[in-house]
Amino acid sequence: MEKQKKDEEREHRIKMEAIVDTYCPEEQAMGWYYYLQDRIAFPFKARCIRERSISPLRKGEEVAAESMAPEDDCMHEMFVMVKWKGRSMGLPLVQLEPISADEDTIEAVGDWHYWADRGYEFG
Repeated sequence: MEKQKKDEEREHRIKMEAIVDTYCPEEQAMGWYYYLQDRIAFPFKARCIRERSISPLRKGEEVAAESMAPEDDCMHEMFVMVKWKGRSMGLPLVQLEPISADEDTIEAVGDWHYWADRGYEFG
């Protein structure tokens, strides 16, 4: 996958809102966790935009994102709890694109996608 071009406005927002005052990987993970939890309006409808070996979703499938996954599950990557085929499970947020969500949700999810697509990691 080609790295996204640098977006200074998004970089600034991430530094000032998601990872501000974080000094280690665990603090960055929790900074992101609470940034997303505060900005995303659950539930929202989402579409799978990329397949992952750790997820049963295929590109194009739709799910209802219901909440952030538990904190402990988000120490290396952000996951959301979804309803899919009658079950509730955690899926990587980077896999999902909001298709029925408010502007804050779209922006926050976009911030996480940007972070991941730029190859940034906690630490």
